[in-house]
Amino acid sequence: MSRPSQRKLTHAADHNGVSVIQSQAHTAASPSSPPAPVAGLQQVPQLVPANPSSAGGGKASPPSKMKKPSADKDSDEYRQRRERNNLAVKKSRMRSKQKALDTQQRVNELKEENERLEAKIKLLSKELSVLKDLFLEHAHNLADNVQPPPAAAEGASPAPNSSTGQ
Repeated sequence: MSRPSQRKLTHAADHNGVSVIQSQAHTAASPSSPPAPVAGLQQVPQLVPANPSSAGGGKASPPSKMKKPSADKDSDEYRQRRERNNLAVKKSRMRSKQKALDTQQRVNELKEENERLEAKIKLLSKELSVLKDLFLEHAHNLADNVQPPPAAAEGASPAPNSSTGQ
């Protein structure tokens, strides 16, 4: 029987700071089988830096955080950019306020609708209770009128209810 191949892994950093895994395959063959070829070293690039504790964490700065060449604060270009930015900020704040007002209005409408629906539930519950009571009273009265006379229980045929005044 042969043992499964084993790999020895070592970490190294190349000149770009990219961590590289080096592995060397070791195989053990049984005495009766021919020796298997030994694999050479493999380099597998990884996306993690060799030293993860280094400053910046290996992430690039987003374009908005990069330093832009500063324009002269007295230039027309700078004033135009500031004016456009101020207008954009004002417009954004107005949209935000309008959205908040719309949301508050919707909340108030839903609260009113909820109150109406709760009142309707109470009314329908009372109506259901009254109708149940009427139904049970009617069913009880029907049950009282349908009961067989005691003579029928003894096996005698019930006599018809007829008035003898004719």
